[in-house]
Amino acid sequence: MRKIALPEERIETLYGAHDANLKHIESLLNVDIRTHGAQLTVEGSPADELRAQQIFDQLRILMDEGYALANGDVKIAADLLVENADLDLRDYFMKGGARQTTRRRVTPKSVNQRKYLDAIDRFDIVFGVGPAGTGKTYLAMAQAVSYLVAKKVSRIILARPAVEAGEKLGFLPGDLQEKVNPYLRPLYDALFDMMDVEKATRLIERGVIEVAPIAFMRGRTLNDAFVILDEAQNTTSEQMKMFLTRLGFGSKAVVTGDITQIDLPHARMSGLVEVLKIVKDVEGIGFAYFDDKDVVRHKLVQQIVKAYEAYANGARSND
Repeated sequence: MRKIALPEERIETLYGAHDANLKHIESLLNVDIRTHGAQLTVEGSPADELRAQQIFDQLRILMDEGYALANGDVKIAADLLVENADLDLRDYFMKGGARQTTRRRVTPKSVNQRKYLDAIDRFDIVFGVGPAGTGKTYLAMAQAVSYLVAKKVSRIILARPAVEAGEKLGFLPGDLQEKVNPYLRPLYDALFDMMDVEKATRLIERGVIEVAPIAFMRGRTLNDAFVILDEAQNTTSEQMKMFLTRLGFGSKAVVTGDITQIDLPHARMSGLVEVLKIVKDVEGIGFAYFDDKDVVRHKLVQQIVKAYEAYANGARSND
């Protein structure tokens, strides 16, 4: 049995609504936790009791150093420390606080998300590959806005292929801009989550931020820019090569995609699937791979991703 004393003034945040955080730690470590005001009693194997102590010790250090725990941070911290007992939570939460140049505080919620952010800082071209809800586009957008505010780049370019769910632009109503806007809407949504809508709109009008289909990149050289190619699994081989060869001096490119959700006609090779094989040994390119453990949307999304993976694996084994 191990007793842990906690700061009384922040106890509700640590425990969570209806002690949800404590229940999560109990299930992770197979321990029993009882509360006595601001003191916990943890019962389990000596090793698991020690791990629980380490989780709460690190959380206390975070709070003592001024980090305001947000909803879900305690569960994320516990998951991270169970996966890697040697890590320092300050490297995940406090380091992320430097990205408060965006409208929201952006912190990595998993080991892979931290690797992704570090890769973007380190490499000029980064591929972020994984299922929906893992923060690929959101974190890239946060980095782009942070770089722009810090004057590390002079503009942001957000691109997406306008091919989804079998629709063809020619059959959609409206002029070209009206045709492509529905495909670009998720990029606008992520951008407006990071920046004040009026400020972002002014920057778009001035051309400092550009949101466009990938086809608009052809023939250009992109200097001093932070470029994001989203939904890259729906690029063709030619589009991917064209995009990557646009990169000019002082620029960064982040390519995101989910290779399990390709909407191209069956005869076409996904540019993302192909390029991951082509450039895997090229020095100076970073790769970040996400899985269901990195899903940061509603908890059911993580279960849905797992269910689809299990179904796909079962279908392959029956072939």
